[in-house]
Amino acid sequence: MVLTLELLLLGIALLFLISILANKFSERLGVPALLIFLVVGMLAGSEGPGGIPFDDPAVAQIIGVVALAYILFSGGLDTRWEQIQPVLWPGIALSTVGVVLTAALLGAFAVLVLGFPPLVGLLLGAVVSSTDAAAVFSVLRMARARLQGNLRPFLELESGSNDPMAVLLTTGIIGVILVPETSLLAIVPMFVQQMAVGGLFGYGMGRFIVWLINRLKLESEGLYPVLCLTMVLLTYGLTATVGGNGFIAVYIAGLVMGNSIVLHKKSLIRFHDGVAWLMQIVMFLALGLLVFPSELVAAVVPGLLAALFLILIARPVAVLITLLPWKMPMNEKALVSWVGLRGAVPIILATYPLVAGVPNAEAIFNIVFFIVLVSALVHGTSIPSVARWLGLAAPIEETRKLSREFEVDPDTSSELLEIVIPPDAPVVGKQVVDLGLPKGALIILMQKGDERFVPGGSTVIEAEDTLLLLTTEDLAEAVRIKLVCPEKRSDMPCPVVLPEQDCPADATGSDLPSQR
Repeated sequence: MVLTLELLLLGIALLFLISILANKFSERLGVPALLIFLVVGMLAGSEGPGGIPFDDPAVAQIIGVVALAYILFSGGLDTRWEQIQPVLWPGIALSTVGVVLTAALLGAFAVLVLGFPPLVGLLLGAVVSSTDAAAVFSVLRMARARLQGNLRPFLELESGSNDPMAVLLTTGIIGVILVPETSLLAIVPMFVQQMAVGGLFGYGMGRFIVWLINRLKLESEGLYPVLCLTMVLLTYGLTATVGGNGFIAVYIAGLVMGNSIVLHKKSLIRFHDGVAWLMQIVMFLALGLLVFPSELVAAVVPGLLAALFLILIARPVAVLITLLPWKMPMNEKALVSWVGLRGAVPIILATYPLVAGVPNAEAIFNIVFFIVLVSALVHGTSIPSVARWLGLAAPIEETRKLSREFEVDPDTSSELLEIVIPPDAPVVGKQVVDLGLPKGALIILMQKGDERFVPGGSTVIEAEDTLLLLTTEDLAEAVRIKLVCPEKRSDMPCPVVLPEQDCPADATGSDLPSQR
């Protein structure tokens, strides 16, 4: 059959559709999305039912780098600074010192047990030394994987910032292998330069993106996401061109933008969340296509041994040593040790030896791919259970129906309250105009059944209605008591109301139906 444009587009659409449908059941089955996407890519490859020929590691590398840049930007955009500030230094330590220790330990194992030459074994350790941002973000943001305290932002900070160290180690060791007179110590000044330039350019570009979006005043709102997409590539490309690390730059740029007041920020966050999912699908499908399942057979034993050593020894030892200066409970250190998800980044880095023509590059790629599969199965399916076993699982929060549609400026005293009216509430049967709410409290959105609207003065309040109110912190308790507590039983505790604690720092509002 001749491959036409129509057949190509049909094939791409089917791959995306299968990946999306499979992902719908991944959380229900306890399997991370990355594993689903990889398997779909393998099945679509030349040795699978799909029969798509793809054997170009350079193209896969380019796809992976671009996709990872957008994933990291989206992760930074959706991260609150106040959450990562308390864990900033241990996170940076784990993303640098922890990566080096992990690479050294696994490299020693590859030399002593798997029989690799010293530099090649160390290269294998470097390739799989970092956790994967796409995998960690995907797993930790599932409802069933909620963690207590600052554990989630700590692990996301580590995964979003440890890729530069792994990239530097990988490229540096490849350089030493290809040019033997080169010293490994040359990596140290290169690392300092990459991190310093990447951090500075990331912060500067983040501030510039905020300024540009707020000042440009584009005629069409649809151009703002396009502008943001462009700025991500500009940030990565410009930083890498001047000798910095583009990955850390786009992550910091996203972090700066996500914690600033930006026009249309809510819609931009949602847009980039969709882009991040798209990039995950594209990246994992491409990497899955690059793998030939028949070649994985020879990597089963060394890959399984390396994966078990990485999971049970290398990662825990690296975490315990790195976090010694900080007083962290042992159960938290144990969970951090367990959340060592490997995903697309190690596979992308495994294409570097292939492109450079390093000896044993094919063996490294296949072993790394097998390590990722084992990590996805072991870590991705067990993190919620391990968190509960260690007493670190947070209760699943009640989903906010309405408050996520709005944003408030954190520099003001404004606060959002979302209240579900109980059947015995004193306001049941009253019109909005008769509620007698304190001055400074305003119902800005209401939900009756599946219908959402802005209520008018004549709108009648009924049991199980959901109200979203804009008020101030000092009035919140009075508003809650007024709407929820039965009048003749005011001494009884009132049901819990959901304050909006996770609102992005913006004040742009949202699209609403017309007033009813």
